[in-house]
Formats: sequence, structure tokens, C-alpha cells
Amino acid sequence: MRSVELFSGCGGLALGLSRANFHHELMVEWDDDAVATVLHNQKRGIKHIKDWPIEKADVRELSWQGFADLDLVAGGPPCQPFSIGGKHKGHGDTRDMWPEAIRAVAEARPRGFLFENVRGLARPAFAEYLRWITAHLQRPGLSRQRGESHAAHTARLEGSRAPQAYHVVVFQVNAADYGAAQKRHRVIVAGVRADLADGISAPAPTHSRERLLWEQWVSGEYWDRHGLPAPRASEIPSADGRLVERLRGLEGPPSGEAWVTVRDALTGLGEPTGKANHVFQDGARVYPGHTGSPLDQPAKALKAGDHGVPGGENMMVRRDGTVRYFSVREAARLQGLPDTYVFPRSWSESMRQLGNAVPVQLSEAMGRWMGETLASASQRRTAA
Repeated sequence: MRSVELFSGCGGLALGLSRANFHHELMVEWDDDAVATVLHNQKRGIKHIKDWPIEKADVRELSWQGFADLDLVAGGPPCQPFSIGGKHKGHGDTRDMWPEAIRAVAEARPRGFLFENVRGLARPAFAEYLRWITAHLQRPGLSRQRGESHAAHTARLEGSRAPQAYHVVVFQVNAADYGAAQKRHRVIVAGVRADLADGISAPAPTHSRERLLWEQWVSGEYWDRHGLPAPRASEIPSADGRLVERLRGLEGPPSGEAWVTVRDALTGLGEPTGKANHVFQDGARVYPGHTGSPLDQPAKALKAGDHGVPGGENMMVRRDGTVRYFSVREAARLQGLPDTYVFPRSWSESMRQLGNAVPVQLSEAMGRWMGETLASASQRRTAA
């Protein structure tokens, strides 16, 4: 399936979509360091990545009208305007690129689109802007007029008698529910052309906290898998106690797969060796609100940070309570990138790129869902 991608960063979304059988005809990223990372790995001949047509460019200067018969427009519009850790300016922030994402859909008219953003976009403070995004994606050809406010444009979009061009669905996801080793909460905005399908529904999760707790505290297979003695029942985290008791009353394990933990993701890597991005970084410490990621849970979401690397989110907590920063290699594993994918820049710059990336497991799951949705739509249209 043919696709283009905006705001590609270091490639997390693109790799997942590539594994889901989307073939990018163009990837656009304006950041020099992120593009340098992708180009560095292209030279290494890594599967999928070696064929990416990435271009360093400003999406505001590109036309999408030359891309005919596309299956998908994808991207992660810069999230800082809506991030809980950002300045919260929303559409008043010059980094807000949602208008460009919508313009790409309007000009290319793909069969579908898939956009990822921070869960802050779904906060009450931005409810009207998300309403505008949804209404505009439903009718992307009905452009905002000069001097027209977002509220006025939303009213005109929603009141239009013109048929919707796209069915749109907006839903929140936790990347851990789709196999990523992170509790990374995001908003997905996706759509399918209305002439191809009657609607679009969000995908079901594939992994669960319940299954992980079953394997840790009921069957014990988690500890067996890692060659560790099972902890005492008194060591069950207080937040999990009631759920564990309920799980012990079941006749069998919950369906689906278990959440992937930090320990799962880092199996075989060992302590930092000083090679291949696996380098020890000094200075990790615990302070209020910044307590790191326990080994036997999915990690907290890696963050890019406006002023360097946020230590609390980007460090591990060992079983003895000591902490240290994740190495770049470990952070890449938490984001689902292969060990062959190398970051040529500094630790802080590499961690910034990783903090901005989409986990590969999440993007692959969303890509397979979109692929199945589009394939099903095509079959229905052929049958009709």
C-alpha cells in the first residue's frame, strides 16, 4: 500500500507502518538531527529503512497534489502545543501543524489517514480545537477563510450540507496495550474515505495489564521466564493488590498477551558496555514526581524535554531501589527500534529524538488496523 508521511522524526512511525506493509513514497522532516539519524541508518542497509525516501523540508512549502491514488497519509503533528509538559498554547502555538496535516489530506485525497498526538490534545482545554480538527478532516476541502475564527469555521463545517468526504474516529490509546514496553498514552485521529466505507471503528487492544499480573502473581511464569525467584505475596504493589485477588479467582488467564515490561524489553542487553549507544550516563536521581520506571512494569513514557532530558521519566529503578538513566540503546528498545538502528548524535539529542518518537509496536498495530480497514472497504466496494 502506498503512503506519505509528515513529521517523520527519527522513524518510529515509519518503521511500524513499513512492517505493516505500507510503502512510503515520501517522508518529510525538518529537523536536521532527526534526518541525519535516518540517513545514517539508511547507509547501514537496515531492512525497510534503506528504502525510505526521506526529505528534509518544511511541510508548509510542499504540495501534495502530485500524489495520486494514495492509500494513506500519516504523521505525528508536533505535540508540544498540546503536551502536558509544554506551554499549552494549542492552536496559538506557531508549532501547531494540524492545519498542514489537514491540507495534505485535502490535496492528496488518500483512501485513509492516520495521525498520532499526545493525550493532552483530548484535554478539556483543547476540546473545541479537537472538534475543529475532526470537523475539518471530515470535510478537508472546505477551507478556513481569511479572518475566520476556528469556532466560526467549525460551525460552518458542521452545518454544511455537503456530504462528508471522510469518516473520522478519534480515540485514546496506551502503547502498552499494543505491545510497547511503555505506558505511553496517545490520541489517534484516523479516517477512511466516505465513498469507500460506511464508517470506521477503533481497534481492540492486544496486550493487557491483567495478563501481566496473572503471569507475575498467579501463574508465576513471568519470573520463571527471566530465571528469577518469585517475590513474596507481600511485595505485590499496593495499586495491584485488589486486581490480583480478583485474578486469582479466575479459572484461567485473561485473554490476549501480557504487557511488555522494561525487563522483557532489555533482556540480553546487560549493563551499559560503552558500545553501540549502550553507554552509562551519570547523574540520575530521584526527586518528587520523578521516580523512574520499575523493571517489572512497562516504562513510563520517554520524554524529549524542553530543557534537556527529563530524568524521572528516562531512568530505570532496579529491584534494590537504585536508579540510573536508560542508555540510548535501552531507550531505543523501549521504543521498539532494532539494535541495528544507531543514533549518531549525543546522548541528550538522541534521547530527544527517542522521546518524540512513536513506539514501533504501536505504529505497526495501527498500521495493520488501517490496512485491514482499507482492504475491507475495497472488498465491499468491489462486491457492490
